[in-house]
Amino acid sequence: MASGLGAGAGVGTGSVPGLGHNGGPSMEPGMIWRTHAWRSAQKKLMPNTIPKLVLQMRLKRAAELGMDYKTYAKVRQTSGQDVLGLLFSSNALGLLRDPHLPEGKGAALARVAHAGRLALVYRPLAEETVARVNTQLDAVGPAPVFTEGWGAMREKVQGVMRQRGLSGASVVVIGDAPLEREWSTAGRAAAYLTAAEYFGAA
Repeated sequence: MASGLGAGAGVGTGSVPGLGHNGGPSMEPGMIWRTHAWRSAQKKLMPNTIPKLVLQMRLKRAAELGMDYKTYAKVRQTSGQDVLGLLFSSNALGLLRDPHLPEGKGAALARVAHAGRLALVYRPLAEETVARVNTQLDAVGPAPVFTEGWGAMREKVQGVMRQRGLSGASVVVIGDAPLEREWSTAGRAAAYLTAAEYFGAA
């Protein structure tokens, strides 16, 4: 009696892979579709969550920058790198005629860690005075105004970044006026946030 274990046994749609099979798609006709289906199934088995240690590190980094985690994660995903600098307008800092930072915003900047704290200030404020009386700021420059061209805006925004050796992609711009949103583009910055988004009620 035939045993049924001939050379053709095990071949067909209902066959079970033998020893040494890696579980991947076979090389039979229709391989492209089976490869796609197999990879899709494998991808569904992969975890979609960030490893706990990475999440903890990013939560800590967001706190160091004075950002909520959701905002930090979005900026990091967009830029592809960490945030190494924060560029504030004098409007965002609440600096109008008095060069001293308001208490709440000064305290918020003092808590920022491992990141450059930059500012561009409008006249009549003088950047030298603002820098001298506010130790929370690492670099201060003159803010571009609407009467200046795009080249002047780019030079002023990128210029204050260069003072700290920062590339635009690692800097977040925080402003409080429509024109200041354009600083992000001029400086090739990672993102733009409004003062309300960054400081909240500070």
